Amino acid sequence: MTTATTPLSPKTGRSHLQENLFSWLAPEATPSPAPEPEQKTAPPPEPPAAKQETPDLSHVWVAAAEVEVTPKIASIADYRGSFKAPEGMRIDALEVYCKGCRRPYDEVRGLDCTAKIDNTHLIGGDQTKRAKRKIPIPPPNARIIPGGTINRRGITAYVSGVSRPKR
Repeated sequence: MTTATTPLSPKTGRSHLQENLFSWLAPEATPSPAPEPEQKTAPPPEPPAAKQETPDLSHVWVAAAEVEVTPKIASIADYRGSFKAPEGMRIDALEVYCKGCRRPYDEVRGLDCTAKIDNTHLIGGDQTKRAKRKIPIPPPNARIIPGGTINRRGITAYVSGVSRPKR
């Protein structure tokens, strides 16, 4: 293997290799631009924000169905929770409703899905207004005998048999 080398002259040496690398450090002799005059008018208004995407409030329709299956498919469906229906099988829909708000198709057709807006209808309304607990009324001939307090917390509760059976 041979390499070609060029002899370096004592005038240039190796400095010519380094000149281009650090030329950006030297200050340029260009005149600095004149400072911009102060702007006395208001800056231009910012462009309007990009349109926010509207959330998809459409219903997801599902159908409760009744399908007659063979005993083999019935055992598979019972074990797995699903099964494959043969091609061309006719399936009777018992009810069509929204998967989100669980309301029938004919009641909410054309309306937004309330589950995607606010899901309080599924949890029984506003949970901040809770009904008071009902205290059971003893029978008229009953006599209430006050008892001692039961410690249900700490090591003494464990030792006394609250969280485990007594020996």
